[in-house]
Amino acid sequence: MIDSILTAQLAIAWAGEGGEEPRLGWWKTDLQSEFGGEDFFRRLLPNSWQWAVFQAIREAAQRTDAQLREQDHDADRILSLFCFGFEIDERVDERLLDLKRAGTTPIEALPGLQDVITEDWDSDQFAQWLEGHGTANFTTVPAGRRLKGKPPSLELTVQHLVAGFQPLSDAYPLPHYRRPS
Repeated sequence: MIDSILTAQLAIAWAGEGGEEPRLGWWKTDLQSEFGGEDFFRRLLPNSWQWAVFQAIREAAQRTDAQLREQDHDADRILSLFCFGFEIDERVDERLLDLKRAGTTPIEALPGLQDVITEDWDSDQFAQWLEGHGTANFTTVPAGRRLKGKPPSLELTVQHLVAGFQPLSDAYPLPHYRRPS
């Protein structure tokens, strides 16, 4: 399950990049482009540069997610793709570091990424990947897209959060559940 969370986070983070080779443009990073961050990380970290690129893009996504959560009157109760709570977030971070140390590429370690990560951005392919997670019933609130109901099992929660990115928007939509108090 942790690999599913990490795969979803990296896929959304990658798709959200802007920069010279923009995809969705939710964060103004250019880390996955050949002459942007990729070149820097290749020279700095020749053995783990691909992981470093994804880790940096994920950080940009996490920061955007956190900024939007902070706009809510009770931000600590928001459960989002980048904020499951301390215990699960810590396990995802540890898994990322384990995979990074293992010497495999992100696509080898997390095969689900190959359904999303392509050399050339294909918004239709990304939309199909989102659709593969089902549909989410949400209400738009100031912080983002609040999914209706209580968070189900962790597996279904991840699927619903990913599905909550549909329809695609110009700004990061922050699909989220409100944790029970």
